[in-house]
Amino acid sequence: MGWGLAALTRLAGSKAIERAGLRKPVQNVVSAATRSGFRAVGATSRVFRATSRLGKPARLAPAPDAGLFDLTPTEDQQLIVETVSEFAAEQLRPAAAEADTKLAPPDGLLGRASELGVTLVGIPEELGGVGTERSVVTNALVAEALAHGDLGLAVAVLAPSAVSTALVQWGDEEQQVTYLPSFVGENVPAAALALQERTPLFDPFKPWVKARRTPKGYRLDGAKSLVPRAAQAELFVVSADLEGRGPALFIVESSTDGVSIEAEPAMGLRGAATGKLLLDKVNLPAGALLGGGKPEVFADVVRLSRLGWAALACGTGKAVLDYVIPYVNERQAFGEPVSHRQGVAFQVADIAIELEGLRLVTLKAAARAEQGKPYAREVALARKLATDKGMQIGSAGVQLLGGHGFVKEHPVERWYRDLRAIGVLEGIVLL
Repeated sequence: MGWGLAALTRLAGSKAIERAGLRKPVQNVVSAATRSGFRAVGATSRVFRATSRLGKPARLAPAPDAGLFDLTPTEDQQLIVETVSEFAAEQLRPAAAEADTKLAPPDGLLGRASELGVTLVGIPEELGGVGTERSVVTNALVAEALAHGDLGLAVAVLAPSAVSTALVQWGDEEQQVTYLPSFVGENVPAAALALQERTPLFDPFKPWVKARRTPKGYRLDGAKSLVPRAAQAELFVVSADLEGRGPALFIVESSTDGVSIEAEPAMGLRGAATGKLLLDKVNLPAGALLGGGKPEVFADVVRLSRLGWAALACGTGKAVLDYVIPYVNERQAFGEPVSHRQGVAFQVADIAIELEGLRLVTLKAAARAEQGKPYAREVALARKLATDKGMQIGSAGVQLLGGHGFVKEHPVERWYRDLRAIGVLEGIVLL
C-alpha cells in the first residue's frame, strides 16, 4: 500500500494513539483504507446504488461547547495534522511543479492521498465511516496542512470530501445510502462541488445555470467553471437557479445524458486539472435535489466553502513565510544578508502578522460552525482577510526573492498564482 497507509499503520501501533484513546478510530481508518482542450462525457466507471436502508438520515452531532476559545489543537487533532503535514511535505510539495506543468496530479498521488482517510473521518459510523461528531476545526487544520504542500494539489485531494460532507450534512436517507458508501472504500470516487460560473462579478446566490421542474424531476441547463478533476469526476453537486425558488443544489452523476466536460486550465490551481462542466438538457430524478432546496442549506454551503478557502490560504501563506525567511537570511547583498535591510525585514514581519490574524479568525469561525453557533460574521471576516492578505502575501513572497521570485526555479511564483484564486472561486472545498 502507499505511504499514507503506512503512516497510519505506524500511528495505529503507537503509544500516543493509546494514550489519546484513538486506537480503534485510527485502525478503522487503516482498514478502510490538459494542456490541450478536450470535450468528453463524464466518467462512467461506477454505478451508484443503494445497498442498505436507514431509518433516518445519518448526521454528525455538533461538537460540545467548551466555553473557551482555544487555538491549541487537541491530542488527536495534533496527530492528524502531523500525519497530513508529513504527507504534504513528502508527497505534494515534490510533485507540485510537475503537476503545474502537466495540468494534472501525478499518477497514483490522489490514490495515496485517499488512504489518509480524509473523507472517511467525516462520514458517520452508520454509513461505514469513523465520524462521531462534526469537526470543522479539524477539517480546517487538514486543509491548512495540505495547502502548505501545494494549494492546487490540496484542492484536488479535498474535492471529493466536499461532496461527501454535503451528503452527510444535508442528504436524505436515500441519497446517503446511494452515494456515501463509495466514499468509505479504498477507491474513493473523484467528485466535485460545482458552484463557480464564468460570469462577470459572479454571485453564487444568483447562478446562471437554470433548473426547471419536469413531470419526473428536474432539467438542468448551463455550465460550471473551474471544476477540479472534472474529466475524472464521477459525481457532482451542482448549484442552479430553481425556477420560483432561487439557488438550490442538485446531485449529478457524470454518466447522465447531457453531461460533458471541456478542459479549462487557469492561471493557478493547475495541478487540480480544472475543467468546465457542461449541462445540456440534463434530466434528473426528483430525488436529485439536495437539502430540499432550502435557502439556509445553500447559504451554509457557500459559507463553509469560503471558510475552506480561508484555511487553504493560511496553509499556502505559511509556506511562503517559511520559504522567504531562510532565503532573505542567506541571500547576500553588499556583504551582508538582505534581511538586515529594514525594507526586507518589515515585509517578512508583515507576512507573519497578517497570517496570524487570518488564521485566528478562520479557526474562530470553524469553532463556532462545528458547535452549531452563528458564524456568518466570522466567515465574512475570514473571507475578506484571505482575499486581501492572501494575494498580498503571495506578491510579497515574489518581491522578496527579487528576480528569483519571477522564475519557476522557486515555488513562490506558483504560490502567488494559486493565492490569486482565493478571492475569485466559490465552492470546490467544504469544511
